[in-house]
Amino acid sequence: MKCLLNMRSVVRCFLLFYVVPVYAQKERVELIGYGDMDKWMVRKVEESFVIGGNTKYLYEIASGDTLLHNTPYKNTDSPWATSSVMAKVSGVVKTSLTVFPEKRGDGYCARLETRMETCKVLGLFNIRVVASGTVFLGQMVEPITDTKNPQSKLISGIPFTGRPIALMYDYKVITEGLRTYASGFGKPEPRKDRDMAETSMLLQHRWEDAAGNVYARRVATAWKHYEQSETDWQTDYRLPVYYGDITSEPYYENYMGLINGEHAYYTRNSKGKIVPIQEIGWGSPDEEITHIVLQFSSSNGGPYIGSLDSKFWVDNVRLVY
Repeated sequence: MKCLLNMRSVVRCFLLFYVVPVYAQKERVELIGYGDMDKWMVRKVEESFVIGGNTKYLYEIASGDTLLHNTPYKNTDSPWATSSVMAKVSGVVKTSLTVFPEKRGDGYCARLETRMETCKVLGLFNIRVVASGTVFLGQMVEPITDTKNPQSKLISGIPFTGRPIALMYDYKVITEGLRTYASGFGKPEPRKDRDMAETSMLLQHRWEDAAGNVYARRVATAWKHYEQSETDWQTDYRLPVYYGDITSEPYYENYMGLINGEHAYYTRNSKGKIVPIQEIGWGSPDEEITHIVLQFSSSNGGPYIGSLDSKFWVDNVRLVY
């Protein structure tokens, strides 16, 4: 009997010190606002008569009535913006449509497509641009008035203080074609390298100096390139979030590095001016986080390049803690 009581005590100690802590450390999964991709707002845009006067419909990840009268869109309650935009170049109104809602089960998902957008007015301009489909946390600055420095048309990232361990989402992807480069003028240039879809999430500590310059240290990174097509839904896919300087880690790739110069993301500073975010270093794993930069894109090569066959479907975007 004494041995039995001792064994029971050992079992109780095991349960106390092992089972209870595991239960206390249970993961928490939180949906990013509108991340279920079930709510979409329609925008009705009348393109200029000189390019055909077509009526086009753009789609935003948001709720609300149809937006009419070629009204520039600015998201308020939804944190998401898309690469589908209204442009007004030399007085000519044109749309670029690369993000679509698509029915999935009882709700919707986002379908991102890389496309060639054309705009020709005899004697004025003849523009051909490769535009990748992208959804991101932030804002698109509308209307677009030129093809210069496309990153400066995006306000990348939103305020954020969480410390997730993973990004979770559902996806499928078609990403097998060779790239084409077309920046607006001149003939499109076929390339010999393959396109890849991309997911990236950066957690930053940002600050602004007296002159309005915005700086950031990279506190955490989650990044994935999709090298092969996956035509079946990958449900509850987890992309791990790595904290601190990851440059010496085996999972580090060159595309995960700090972002500066011509590739810099942009934001609006306290003076209302759109300025580059200068990532000047890696933060420590425990550094305060002030912003999250998150985007999904059908092509990964930067502005004006991608395969016209690339498509990327995204749904149920969540953070795991």
